[in-house]
Amino acid sequence: MSKINLISAVGTPLNPDETLHLEGLQCLLDAQWNAGIDGVLVAGTMGLLQLLREETYASLLRHAVKFCKGKGEFLAGVGDAGFARTADRIRYVNTLPVDGVIVLSPYFVRFRTEEQLDYYRALADISKAPLFLYDLPSVTGVRLDVSMIVELSKHKNIAGIKCSGDLNDTLELISSVDDSFRVIVAKADQVDTLCEQGVVNHLDGVFSLAPEWTREIARSAESGDWIAAAEAQRHLSGLLGLLHEYGVFPTYSELMNDRDVPGMFAPKPFRLLNENQRQALADHPITKALGHVARGEDPTVNWQRASFSRAVQG
Repeated sequence: MSKINLISAVGTPLNPDETLHLEGLQCLLDAQWNAGIDGVLVAGTMGLLQLLREETYASLLRHAVKFCKGKGEFLAGVGDAGFARTADRIRYVNTLPVDGVIVLSPYFVRFRTEEQLDYYRALADISKAPLFLYDLPSVTGVRLDVSMIVELSKHKNIAGIKCSGDLNDTLELISSVDDSFRVIVAKADQVDTLCEQGVVNHLDGVFSLAPEWTREIARSAESGDWIAAAEAQRHLSGLLGLLHEYGVFPTYSELMNDRDVPGMFAPKPFRLLNENQRQALADHPITKALGHVARGEDPTVNWQRASFSRAVQG
């Protein structure tokens, strides 16, 4: 099948005063490239753009661009609650060598369809880099319908969309636009089955925690080994379950630190895991499996499959 493109949405490592943790950022980004990930999204929703100080946001992008130079695709999150703030972010990103900007649907205030069309077109006119829409209705409360996306795809500087909404809508969209408009799917629990259906563009935050497992899904799918792809998918889906069980950002922060990526990824007012939660997380077979892979003890992920599967299922 066609080459599968994987993009990790990365968290933002912070110091206790919520300035940028530079060592943590470089470690996190290096882990993506070393595992064979094709691109990164910095300052997206996993990076908690909207919770960052302005100076932390600027520092994050400036340093991330430097750390990622020549490594792969670099996408920058710029979407804020309305036009003026998002436009200001785009103007800053225009000073950096990025491959694209990702714009979350405007939130807090609800805009009519015509106003949303005006919003995206005006931002695309400002941006030097190609602009990608970002549909995340579970967070924004706003759904970008297929007909509106198709209309926006006609703009010369709107290059694609990250879809985190209804999968049926996403598949309909893929069949409704031409190949020059990239539909990037965020369904981390279905990467293997979507690859089997021919979907080749994938992006998610959990990828950045386990880039090795994510790449194994794609590698197996590209070779037609769907059993191996499904096994790696079970690992990744299990990890996704842990994020939801213990809280996405506190758990992400704990697991990144376990990967020897320093920094805090859950700014205030998030509460970090308590000692009981940390111990339960550390004892979970998925966490232990992730530790083996992160330490390079089994970079192919093809280890003790039967026993691990039983542990996950039991």
